[in-house]
Amino acid sequence: MLKNSTIRSLFLNGDAGRLEALLNAGSESATHAALVCHPHPRFGGTLHNKVVFHAMKALNSLGFPVLRFNFRGTGLSQGEHDHGRGEIDDVRTALGWLDAEFHLPLIVSGFSFGAAVSLRAACPDSRVSALISLGTPVVALAGESEIRRTYSFDFLHQCAKSKLFVSGTRDPFGPRTKLEEVVAWASEPKKLVLIEGADHFFEGRLSELRQTMEGWLTEALSRTTSL
Repeated sequence: MLKNSTIRSLFLNGDAGRLEALLNAGSESATHAALVCHPHPRFGGTLHNKVVFHAMKALNSLGFPVLRFNFRGTGLSQGEHDHGRGEIDDVRTALGWLDAEFHLPLIVSGFSFGAAVSLRAACPDSRVSALISLGTPVVALAGESEIRRTYSFDFLHQCAKSKLFVSGTRDPFGPRTKLEEVVAWASEPKKLVLIEGADHFFEGRLSELRQTMEGWLTEALSRTTSL
């Protein structure tokens, strides 16, 4: 386990301008590098979001270098919010940077809007070996009907990468029946974990979220063909 993580502040060169980012260093023996994507910027989502931070800690605890970044138009990132379209390219920019920097298999995690966008960007990317979707938004947010395609997960039927889905049973954007339908449609290998009583932001349950991620990754890494 990595006890002390050096944090590096940097900018990524995206197609809409520079993207603000933070990198938590990994161990010298890291087997993977990881990316975590934040929730909807129109609702206050940034790379400093609590769920994003705890996802980073879970990945970093296994020795992986972990990159977080602000989508276009968020924080110090240039450009304008693009309702989930250009943000897919932002994820691709981050994946390209991680690949060039570390030359390691990649693990991608996203929360809410970040989950929807990162899944769509990472599923067809051969450099990505595993996906973690937190608070998967299977119901579009009010006022965001123009990105319903972003919240459509039909492409998961063709996504054969290892996938972990973690949501709370009280998540209004991930009603259990609809979420189970989405996960059932996704190709294997996959796992759905529902944290009883947790809301969309895993309030008061962030330690369980981290333990779920760490346990799944540790088990997957122990099977050489999984990741």
